[in-house]
Amino acid sequence: MNDLNIVLLEPEIPQNTGNIARTCASSGASLHMIKPLGFKIDDAKLKRAGMDYWYHLDIHYYENIDEFFEKNPDANFYLFTKKASKRYTDINYDKRVFFFFGRESCGLPEALLEKYSERCLRIPMKEGLRSLNQSNSVAIAVYEYLRQHDFDGLSDNGGWINHEN
Repeated sequence: MNDLNIVLLEPEIPQNTGNIARTCASSGASLHMIKPLGFKIDDAKLKRAGMDYWYHLDIHYYENIDEFFEKNPDANFYLFTKKASKRYTDINYDKRVFFFFGRESCGLPEALLEKYSERCLRIPMKEGLRSLNQSNSVAIAVYEYLRQHDFDGLSDNGGWINHEN
């Protein structure tokens, strides 16, 4: 398991999960998926969105949220929700963290947000809009964590970065 961990609670849209898997593989984050899933793991849309990155991914599955906490009892975690008062940039992230994201249709359960209200974070956005795309939200959180840790373990020579232009 890696220092940076993305937790998807009951993801519904295969394309989002595929994009998140690609972000996790490219950034060195582990992906944790808590069932039920809104798609089959062999879903063509899931595979297409994740491209050939599935082989580079550290992925973990859980039957429910209780199993996640049983297997990760000391998890330093944060819950991403539009209902939080703290911004994701207000936190100095420890080396090992778990970022939780809820279902695309309704977010994380209210009971979870209430129980861990001090661990809730938001990504600022324009007033009156419902939400950002889940895979974009994950990427924002992942790269803030990486920025704070000086992009440890990542290369500036890969991907679309071109320092010669």
